[in-house]
Amino acid sequence: MPKTRQQEAQEKRLQRNIRQAKKARADAKTGGRNASRIKPSRKGGFFSGLKSDAPQTVQQSIPYKEMYRDGICRLTDKLYTKTVQFFDINYQLAQADDKAQIFEGYCDFLNYFDASIHVQLTFINQRANMQDFARSIDIPIRGDEYDGIRREYGDMLKGQLQKGNNGLTKRKYITFGIEADDLRTAKMRLERIEADVLANFKALGAHAKPLNGLERLEVLHSQLHPDGQEKFHFVWADLPKTGLSTKDFISPSGLSFSNDGKTFRVADHSGAVSFLQILAPELTDRLLAELLDLDDAVTVNLHIQSIDQAQAIKNIKRKMSDLQKMTIEEQKKAVRAGYDMDIIPTDLATYGEEAKNLLQDLQSRNERMFLVTVLVENIAPKRQKLLNDILSASGIAQKYNCALKRLDFQQEQGLMSSLALGLNQVEIERGLTTSSTAIFVPFTTCELFQEGEALYYGLNALSNNLIMANRKNLKNPNGLFLGTPGSGKSFSAKREIVNVFLLTEDDIIIADPENEYGPLVQQFGAQGQVIDISPTSTNYINPMDINLDYSDDENPITLKSDFILSLCDLIIGGKEGLSPIERTIIDRCTRLVYRDYLQDPRPENMPILGDLYELLLKQAEPEAQNIATALEIYVNGSLNVFNHRSNIDMNNHRVLCFQLKSLGKALKEIGLLIMQDAVWNRVTANRSKHKTTWFYIDEFHRAATRCRI
Repeated sequence: MPKTRQQEAQEKRLQRNIRQAKKARADAKTGGRNASRIKPSRKGGFFSGLKSDAPQTVQQSIPYKEMYRDGICRLTDKLYTKTVQFFDINYQLAQADDKAQIFEGYCDFLNYFDASIHVQLTFINQRANMQDFARSIDIPIRGDEYDGIRREYGDMLKGQLQKGNNGLTKRKYITFGIEADDLRTAKMRLERIEADVLANFKALGAHAKPLNGLERLEVLHSQLHPDGQEKFHFVWADLPKTGLSTKDFISPSGLSFSNDGKTFRVADHSGAVSFLQILAPELTDRLLAELLDLDDAVTVNLHIQSIDQAQAIKNIKRKMSDLQKMTIEEQKKAVRAGYDMDIIPTDLATYGEEAKNLLQDLQSRNERMFLVTVLVENIAPKRQKLLNDILSASGIAQKYNCALKRLDFQQEQGLMSSLALGLNQVEIERGLTTSSTAIFVPFTTCELFQEGEALYYGLNALSNNLIMANRKNLKNPNGLFLGTPGSGKSFSAKREIVNVFLLTEDDIIIADPENEYGPLVQQFGAQGQVIDISPTSTNYINPMDINLDYSDDENPITLKSDFILSLCDLIIGGKEGLSPIERTIIDRCTRLVYRDYLQDPRPENMPILGDLYELLLKQAEPEAQNIATALEIYVNGSLNVFNHRSNIDMNNHRVLCFQLKSLGKALKEIGLLIMQDAVWNRVTANRSKHKTTWFYIDEFHRAATRCRI
C-alpha cells in the first residue's frame, strides 16, 4: 500500500531526530560543537580547566531535569515551576489616576506571593526575521489593473515599518516555582497559583494564558537561538523513538565563554549578561519601560523572592539594635575624647532613620520585603554591536541613578538565569519593599499588529510601531474617526476605504453628505458606482424594493412593513405620530401590495410607491384617504423622485457611494431613510453569502439622523 504524505513526513522527521541524537551523543563524548565550552583561566584568581562536576555539554548547562506536557518543569529534585504569558496594557499612555490604580493593583499582585514561591518576570525583545514581517504587511498581487496601486501602498507600509522597531518581537512571561516532595503535590499547588495569577492579571486588565510544555520549550528554543532563523520542530511522540531528551531539541549548536569572563557566544551571536545595581534613593516606572524600548535584542529578568513578614520585621529590629549599639559606642568615644556626645557619624544617623521608616512601612502599611535580582541580557550578531547595545542600556540605567554591572566570570550563570525557567543562579540580591519592587511595572503600551487581512491605522504614538488591525477579528468591529476640523478625518476614511478595496473582497458602501467621495469611487472603474440622490437626479431608488433575505429570523414583509410605517410617519405623522388606525391601514396595504411579487418574484412585479397609493385610495376608512392625500406629492407631485423602479444596479458593484448633498429640506430625512433601507437590503444579501460589508457615514452628525445600521 503506498504511503500517504503524512506518513512520509513523519518518517523523515523521525530519521532527522535520530541523526540529531547520534550527533548529540558523539558531541558529548568528543567535545564537538554541542560540547564547545571555554572556561575562565587562572587570571583574576579563577582556576583554569574544567571541574569534575562542571557541565561538559550545552544540554548539561540548561538547568532543568524534566519538562512535562502540561507545562510543569522540574528543575531540581524538589523544585517545580510553571510559566504564564501575559500581554501588554496601555500603562504609559494612561492618565495619572489610571496609572495609580494599575500600580496599586500590581502591588497587591506582588503581595500575593509568599516566601514559599519564587517568581521570575521575563521580558524578551528578540530580533525577528524582517522578511517575515515585511511579508505580513504585504498586499498580495491579484493580476488586475490595481496591482500598481497595491505595490505602491505596500512600499508605503514598508517605509513606515522602518520608523519603529517592528523587527523586534516582544513577549512577556511570569514564571513561578515552589518546592514539593513529588509531582502530584506540586501540580495541585501550581494550578491553584496559576488560577490566582490569571485572576490578578484579569483584574489589572491584562490578557494572560498559561503555557503547556511544548510552548515552554518553544520559548526556551527562541532564547537559545537568537537569530530567529531556525524553526522549532518537536513532537512528544518522537522522544521514545529517538532516545533524545527535550534539551536536545532546544540546545544551540554551540555555547562558549570568553577568556575575560565578560561575554559569551551562543551559536553565531555574541551576548553578555549584566545586573542592575540600584543606587537611586527613589526609582521611577520609566526605567524598565526605556530598557524595553531599546531597538536592540535584549532580555530583562526580575527574580523576586518574598521574605516572611515576621522574619523581615525581626531582621530590621535586629539591625536597629546594632545601629543603636554602634551609636552608644560612638557616644562613649566622644565623652572620652571630650567633645559633644550628640555628634555621631552621618551614616549612623541616616541608616537609623531609614530603618525606622522601613519598619513603619512593614508594620503599618501594606508593604512586604522582597529580595530582587535584575538581570539584563544583550544579544547581537557582532561583538561591536553588542558593546554598543550594552552602552545604550548602561546609559539608561545611569540616567536613573543606577548602574549596569557586567557579571564577570558568571556569564554562564547569568545566561541560565535569563531563561524563563524560574531559577536564579546569580546571588546578587537587593532588598526592596512592595512599592519599590512594583515600580518595575511590567506594562508599557499595548501593541496592535495583526496578520491576515489587517489594515494600516498609523503609528503607535509611544513606540512608533505600525498599527495593523483586522477589525473583523476584534471584539467590536465598529469604529469612529474623531478629530478637530481639518485634522484629516475624511482623508483617513478614504485611505482605509482604499486599503479595504485593495486587500479584501469585501463590499463598501459610503453615505456622502458633502459629495466629496465621488471622485475616489470613480477611480475604482467598473467596481465603483456613484448614486446621486436629489429631486433632479436620474438615479432612482425604489423605496418599495424588498429582498427575500431581508431578515434572517422574521418574515421579510414584517420588517418591510416597519420601514414603510417609519416612512409614512415622517411624511404625515407630525408631532403625535401615526394613530393606531392609520398604522393598521398601512400595515394591511403593505401586505397586499407585495402579494403579486411574493407569488412571482420578478423585477417587473416589484411594487412602487404609487401602487401603495392606489391601494390606500381603495380602502373604505377615511383615515386611508388622508394617508393617500399626504402621499400624493411624493407620487404625482413635484417630489416624485422616489416613485420609480430602481434603475441602478447596486448588486454588481463592490463600492457604492450615495451622494446626499443635493437633497432639499423636504426630502432630507426621507432620502436618508430610503438610503438606509437600500443599504440594509445589500447588507442582508451579503450576510447570506458570508460576505462582509463596510458602511462609511461621513459627517455622522448630519447623515445618520435617521440611520438604524
